[in-house]
Amino acid sequence: MNNNRNEQDFHRYTLEGEWIVLAGKTDEANDRLSLRVADPDDWWFHVKGMPGSHVVLRHRQDRTPDKSILRAAASIAAWHSKARNGGTTAVSMTRARHVSKPSGAKAGTVMIRKETVLLVKPGLPENPHE
Repeated sequence: MNNNRNEQDFHRYTLEGEWIVLAGKTDEANDRLSLRVADPDDWWFHVKGMPGSHVVLRHRQDRTPDKSILRAAASIAAWHSKARNGGTTAVSMTRARHVSKPSGAKAGTVMIRKETVLLVKPGLPENPHE
């Protein structure tokens, strides 16, 4: 069942409809998640302008996530950040294919393109872990 190397380096959540969300636990895990584990079609999230986990919503061949699923994944990104106790939080969202690492950047630092910003409250799903 463990189809990702070092999956213990990630928090794993299951959202309504069996959508899977992974969140990095360290800067190194964030790099692995964003640059090696994430599929180009996965959705990628990070709180805007402050430290936090990189969060990936796994894409599915059979359907597209609705706005509530995207917002739930963004809420997880806000929860796993320095904005956890800050109320409504801006979270960047893009497809994983638009995430890259600048040459020489430290672990956990990435650049993104084609960003959408969602305003959400930090939070976790009711039944967070498999």
